[in-house]
Amino acid sequence: MKIQPYTVCVSPFVIEDLRERLGRARWPDEIAGSGWEYGTNLTYLKELCTHWGHGFDWKEQEELLNGFHHFHAEVEDFDLHFIHEKGKGTRRIPILLIHGWPDSFVRFLKLIPLLTAGPAEGFDIVVPSIPGFGFSEKPSKPGMDTQKCAALFAGLMKGLGYDKFMVHGGDWGSSIAEELAIQSPGRILGLHLTDVPYHHLFTMKPEDLTPAEKTYLQAGQQWQMQEGAYALEQSTKPQTLACALNDSPIGLASWIIEKFYSWSDCNGDLESIYTRDELLTNLTIYWVTQTAGSAARMYYEANHHRRQGAGKKPATPTAFFISAKDLVPAPREYAERVFNVKQWTQAPRGGHFAALEQPQELADDLFRFAESFAGQPVA
Repeated sequence: MKIQPYTVCVSPFVIEDLRERLGRARWPDEIAGSGWEYGTNLTYLKELCTHWGHGFDWKEQEELLNGFHHFHAEVEDFDLHFIHEKGKGTRRIPILLIHGWPDSFVRFLKLIPLLTAGPAEGFDIVVPSIPGFGFSEKPSKPGMDTQKCAALFAGLMKGLGYDKFMVHGGDWGSSIAEELAIQSPGRILGLHLTDVPYHHLFTMKPEDLTPAEKTYLQAGQQWQMQEGAYALEQSTKPQTLACALNDSPIGLASWIIEKFYSWSDCNGDLESIYTRDELLTNLTIYWVTQTAGSAARMYYEANHHRRQGAGKKPATPTAFFISAKDLVPAPREYAERVFNVKQWTQAPRGGHFAALEQPQELADDLFRFAESFAGQPVA
């Protein structure tokens, strides 16, 4: 496997083009006083995009990003971007951190230093960009689903010399982590997930469920009806959407920021959880890499390719960190149907982006889970 160091460096012309497009925005109308009820709040979006065009310093963000060690590797003829940070502990456990949508590897930037500076049972950290996201290659053929991503990530870890490792993930990251445990059960020390992969919702049989599970199924179905339109569009016609998001930074910001607002435990104030620069760094990565469309295609691929591991319950020890305000938090008894649950943490706060919203709590939970692997060989 060929590995090369990588430096995040975006052409000034790309950033200038972004600013010019922001300055030419043609804003829609809205219902007065509607807030976020109809979707993205226009007043907030204007404020955010004004900062994006006039106050946001991308060069400063590049310096922060390049404070981490970035690389590119060719795995099965596919070019993967990843961060690789080695821990300071005397005995380090390799861990693969997998992001989701609509975030990126930026999801883990607060978490990484907490894990590398940990105690003796610390971590060596690998954070890949999912194919079609961030600085990884965009798939040019059909079939880049969670199963294929898992195979690529397993190859990446093998090429880095990690025969056995932990996996943490949320959103798509949890689905890819599950696939890793199905494909390579002997290599995965443990799974640490922030949600039960969403596809399990569609295999539940109401007659077999406990009262808590029935409530979960009903909540999931209601959420899909009220909030799931984005997933249906990206699962069926992602290219239609890509044409708009790839051409308009205002459209891209509206599509993504509404999800951060709706899916975070922010009590109506998005910037009580994130700074504007944090939100805009994630957005800018989507913009400069032109990956809004390729990231959306992940939904299509997962929807149109049968999971070979469907119906299998991984034997891999699994921990869950369930945030109180995540999309549809699953009850433990349901998670135990589909995973070998060894640790269950019901966090009293936090939303869908646990690593960004409550990194210290998540790090503590990871360290607690890692203690169960003390003494096991990891190389």
